[in-house]
Amino acid sequence: MPKAKIKGWNHIPNVPIKVSPLFNWPLKPLEVLKWIWKSWFIITENLILIVVACISFFWFHPPLEQAQTFSIEWVAKLHVRNILLLSAVAGGLHLYFYTFTQQGQKLKYDPRPLSKSGRQFTLGGQVRDNMFWSLGSGVFFWTSYEALMFWAMANGWAPVLLWVDSPVWFIFLFLLTPIWISFHFYWIHRLLHWPPVYKLAHALHHRNINVGPWSGLSMHPLEHLLFFSSILIHFLVPAHPLHILFHMQHQSLTAATSHTGFENLLVKDSKTLALGTFHHQLHHRYFEVNYGNLQMPWDKWFGSFHDGTAEAHERMKHRQTKKG
Repeated sequence: MPKAKIKGWNHIPNVPIKVSPLFNWPLKPLEVLKWIWKSWFIITENLILIVVACISFFWFHPPLEQAQTFSIEWVAKLHVRNILLLSAVAGGLHLYFYTFTQQGQKLKYDPRPLSKSGRQFTLGGQVRDNMFWSLGSGVFFWTSYEALMFWAMANGWAPVLLWVDSPVWFIFLFLLTPIWISFHFYWIHRLLHWPPVYKLAHALHHRNINVGPWSGLSMHPLEHLLFFSSILIHFLVPAHPLHILFHMQHQSLTAATSHTGFENLLVKDSKTLALGTFHHQLHHRYFEVNYGNLQMPWDKWFGSFHDGTAEAHERMKHRQTKKG
């Protein structure tokens, strides 16, 4: 007999949702290897972002020596590059899934269309509002943190890691980056849900109950300041400019892909590239679940995990009733 599903969704993926096995105990090496393979060594966001970071570094990045002094010339190049990257990813996904509806409703979580109007939106419509905050405040802070790190590296304020220093650590740092981002994101996100900060800043992002690609970086400037601050770890942990690019592009561009609203990109009815996570889609609709992501099980440890099942939904409603 099929299990009951929570109502109100067009598509629910295979549930229960599972978190990374990296922090399970006792550790199961085979599961860990499968998770790493699935995350990195097929057509995945991580692998694509490694390629994007390499292209950015070798063809569209100023030499580190140039970053010793702040100047409009090299910072503006970073800014334009980042606008183009976000426009290509968020804009491309929006055109494909929402403007031209190339996939229709297949694998779309929420059955409703994106809002075309609403007084809660700065520019009167969801997509215009999202683009305004993403391309304005979002890219500004993305670029500012990049420029800060490159300036600090160029002047010896932040330690620089070269391939010749430690090839193994050089590669391993890419694998650790999403885990550190996950750690940082959970705690920043919990802070953003503290009522005074939520009202001041995070409520802007939660205008998007039904999300689209442009929703990912649609945030208040204070939230952008906190969200991107994960990169400051590299004032302590040595990194190469390539790691900085990967780190910042990972945060910025996966914000767009994870808010796509579709589970996967279909090519000839075959799932080709994992996109929006139902895990985070649940957070946008129900607010008080799934504050983190699946790289680290913080929500399971603190009792706020919704695994997409009807049982988890009933537990959530029970918690809300008790809280009320």
